Amino acid sequence: MSSENAAWPMADEALSQEILDILQQGTHSRQVKKGANEATKAVNRGVSEIVIMAGDTTPLAIVMHLPLLCEDKNVPYVFVPSKIALGRACGVSRPIIAASINSNDASDLAAQIRQLKIKVERLAI
Repeated sequence: MSSENAAWPMADEALSQEILDILQQGTHSRQVKKGANEATKAVNRGVSEIVIMAGDTTPLAIVMHLPLLCEDKNVPYVFVPSKIALGRACGVSRPIIAASINSNDASDLAAQIRQLKIKVERLAI
């Protein structure tokens, strides 16, 4: 596998923007866990709805345990092109290589997150 497509599935520009918007809203409602360790814990605990990783993470190997874990736990995952944009969407000024949007049925975002999961699952086919 070449390093070109190691970060797969990669969201296109429109989907990336949608993901970052939902992340931003999720951050305000405290539904987002930031960082690879927090995302890993969320998936392990079964509270993660979707995992977002940065495709420009170097080395990419530091997030590559997440797709395997997600597949194990049936959690959709997707890459966005930029860790800086991912950090910004999560409300911090530093780059973030992974984030998890966690479930909260009472949240206003529940419907948007469901839609997003469907789009991400289509990418992975």
